[in-house]
Order: sequence, then structure tokens, then C-alpha cells
Amino acid sequence: MTGRRHPSSPRPRHRRLLCAAAAGVSLLTGCGVLPGDPGDSREPLTVMTWAPEGTAGPATVNMAGMPAMADAYARWINRRGGIDGHELRVITCDEGDTSLGAANCARQAVDHRVVAVVGSYSGHGRAFMAPLEAAGIPYIGGYGASGEEFTSYLSYPVNGGQSALLAGNGKQLARVCERVSLVRPDTVGGDGLAALLNTGLAEAHRPASADIKAPEDATSYEEPAATALRRAPGGCVTAVLGERTETFFDSFRRLGPEGAGVRISSVLGSVGQPLIDRTGGRDSPFEGAYLTGWYPESGDPRWDAMRQVIQGYAFGDDRIDPDDTGVQTTWIAYTALKAVVEALDEPRITAGRVATALNRGTEVDTGGLTPVLRWGFGDLLGSSAYPRIVNRHVTFQIVRDGRLVAQRKGFVDVTETLSDARLSDARPAG
Repeated sequence: MTGRRHPSSPRPRHRRLLCAAAAGVSLLTGCGVLPGDPGDSREPLTVMTWAPEGTAGPATVNMAGMPAMADAYARWINRRGGIDGHELRVITCDEGDTSLGAANCARQAVDHRVVAVVGSYSGHGRAFMAPLEAAGIPYIGGYGASGEEFTSYLSYPVNGGQSALLAGNGKQLARVCERVSLVRPDTVGGDGLAALLNTGLAEAHRPASADIKAPEDATSYEEPAATALRRAPGGCVTAVLGERTETFFDSFRRLGPEGAGVRISSVLGSVGQPLIDRTGGRDSPFEGAYLTGWYPESGDPRWDAMRQVIQGYAFGDDRIDPDDTGVQTTWIAYTALKAVVEALDEPRITAGRVATALNRGTEVDTGGLTPVLRWGFGDLLGSSAYPRIVNRHVTFQIVRDGRLVAQRKGFVDVTETLSDARLSDARPAG
């Protein structure tokens, strides 16, 4: 995998200089000294964003919108004078959805001496986190696809990962379902999902879910679909199979009238607005589905600033879908980077200074897309399973007329659910 240095916009002006109120000066071009002039002491800020970009195959992930969003963000912020006067230079890397690719990207981050890896996706935390830790490079706002993002002392997640989603999904379904079947991957990572879901269900005195294992790379799920229906008659079926969730619900739909009275559910990341659009919108099999997400629904006006940046600085790049959770995570991660650099207010930013500022509890206001984020010691969840989680909030959404909308206003706190969930607590379904 090779990193690519992308051309950036004009270099930033020093933020402390006052602009002359001269006629004919464009507000878009800014004002101040040019790089190299006396008083221009702010060094460029180099970061990396990685994700699998060109992968293909039934079990692979393609998150090309995340590095594309990073490039658009850099063009936008540099047009405004950079981050606190620092030109933002973004290096992107195709992680390839492999451990080798993730390790290669991490090594490139070290070689380029980036101050942070920001808004990235990889499910191969063991491969990328060790090189970053050895070099002291913080990992800010990863998508949450690897367990190391919630355990490494140099990881600063902006969401609660799949653990928060499953805990929230249990709370969401407990309001409407007497019985629940969970269809999840037959993997070590999938083994803990039922306990999280069951803890959420138990808070409303619902019975534990029927835990149904399914292969990650199947091309058809007729047997798990039939089992899920049989073990939760008239109830709810929730499937958390990542890229294969669409395939599962296609198999479930083929059960015909038997499954017609069963509510379906999933979590953002397994199902999202792009998938709903692709499978028919209002006629999608996900119409009426309950979904648990990390952030407000994609139509919420709090996303308007991100949409304006995409419209103005993505130059029609069709890799960027503002409804995609990965793109949204990258936007929030760069918002966090901006807040930290501005709080430091120094001419030279290093990885160590960024990590120190984060560890000391620098606040990140994401404009309501998350609660205010801080990664000080007192802000961490502290659970042995996921000690680095600071955002323990989720949103409840539902598909209506082909669009994800809020089922319940505001965020739902799953701190207690995450703290209580243990594999040993999982009760067998009756």
C-alpha cells in the first residue's frame, strides 16, 4: 500500500494579523502575511487518514469516502487559513482491508512523522496500533472497527463502537419486542455481542435474545433466517453482520408470509441510508426497521456544515456520501483535531503535544453531533473491556418512507448497560 500526498490549497495566513479593510479583497482568499514573510512562524500540520479504498469481494469493506472526506476537509480549512494558522496536509493510504495493508499504512504514518492518524477505518488494530504507539502517534476518531481502538492509551475514539450500538439496540428493542433473535457473526468478536444486547433487554425485564451464529462470508442465509424467525415468533429479528447484513435480510424476506409480522432491526454500520437507498428506498426491505446509531440521523440540520463543505470542496467526488457513517466519523474526527490544535495555540504542533492535550481533557464541541468529547482520565468509561470509550451515547432511529428518521429525540446514555454487560451475564434464551 502506498501513501499519496495530495495537493493542498494555498498556504495559511497567520491568524494573529489584522486584515486591512481594503476594497476588492475577497473574504474567501483571506488576508495576512504569505508563507516565508516575517511573522509567518506557524509550521504545516501533517496527518494521515487511511481506509480500504478499492477492495472488492463478498467479505471485504470499502470505505473510500473517509479519505476523500479528509481531502475535502483539508481544502476547505486551508482556504480559511488552516487550523489555527497551520496549513493542513493530509496523506491518505489505502489500507486494503488487510493486516499487512494496515501495518504498511501505520509505517508510512511514522515515516512521514504525522502528528495524528485522523478519521480512519481499519479492522486490524493489532497490525496498526503497535507502530503508532512506538512512535507516540495518537489515533483520533477511528471508525471503531477494531477492539484496540477502545483499549490503546493512544486511541481517542469519538463513538462507542459496536459495543455501544449493541447495548443501545437492546434498549431500543426492549420497548417494542417481547422476544428477540440476534443473528451475529460466528467469530470470537461476535461472541460478546449477545451479552451486550441482553443487558439492554434485561433493563426492561425482557428475556435474553436467541443467539444465532452465522458465517461472515455466506452468500445465502436461509437457515439462520428460518431459525431466527422460529425462535422469536411475532417478535423482532436483529442482524449485525456488517457487509453481509443485506444478504441476510434478503434471505429473511424470502421466507414470505411467515416473516411478515416480525419487526427487523440492525445497527448503523451494518445498515445505513446508502444501503436503504440502494435497495429501493420506500420499497426497501428495511422499511419500518429499527436502527441504533452513534450520531443524529443523516437528515438532521446539525450535519449542514459538513454538507456545505462537501458541496463546495469535494468537487463532485462521488466517493463521498454525506449519509455514510464513515464519512460522518471522519468529519467529527477532524473537528476534534481542529479543537485540539486551536487549544494548543503553538507555532509547532507535534504528536506528543496533541496526545498530551487530549489526555489533559481538552474539550471538543462537535456542534451537537456527539456530546462534548473529552479524553481525560475522569472521562473514560474505565471498563476492562473497553476502557477508552468516552462517548457512551447512541441514537434510536427508524426507517420511514425510505429515510432514516429519529425514533426518539436526543441521545440515549448506555453507560450503565456497557458497565453491566459481561459474557458471564448472558442468560440462555427460553
